[in-house]
Amino acid sequence: MLANFRYEVRRYLTYSEQAARAAGIEPHQHQALLAIMGLPKDCKATVGALAERLQIQHHSAVELSDRLEANGYIRRVRSQADRREVLLRLTGKAQRVVRELSMPYRAELYEAGRRVQQALEAALAQPRRRRSPRDAGAEARGTAGRRRKTTAER
Repeated sequence: MLANFRYEVRRYLTYSEQAARAAGIEPHQHQALLAIMGLPKDCKATVGALAERLQIQHHSAVELSDRLEANGYIRRVRSQADRREVLLRLTGKAQRVVRELSMPYRAELYEAGRRVQQALEAALAQPRRRRSPRDAGAEARGTAGRRRKTTAER
């Protein structure tokens, strides 16, 4: 069930990547624009926030921001409240790209969302295997899944 859930998620991500490329933008850049545009109101659009939202390393988010800026998708602006802080602002070009990519693909998102939801519900409906105290101890020691050597093997 978990494999099917992951398959459905990957299937949608692949579709989204192909759509981004067809629109002339790299998939990672499109994801970054979506991440910045979709930040919660109480979250500042910084390189650190971008790294967190994309689950990438900070230096990778810096490089991605550099490419976005070079392509005219973002501007870097110093925060008025804290001059040490640099904020990422979407340009009009970026907003148009996100709108153009997002709106036509709502039907695919709806279908993919339905399949992902079904796969997730099926995975969650599976009874959970109870862990023994020995399993929990092995996980804590980082030895889960390893077989103990017998006396003869030692």
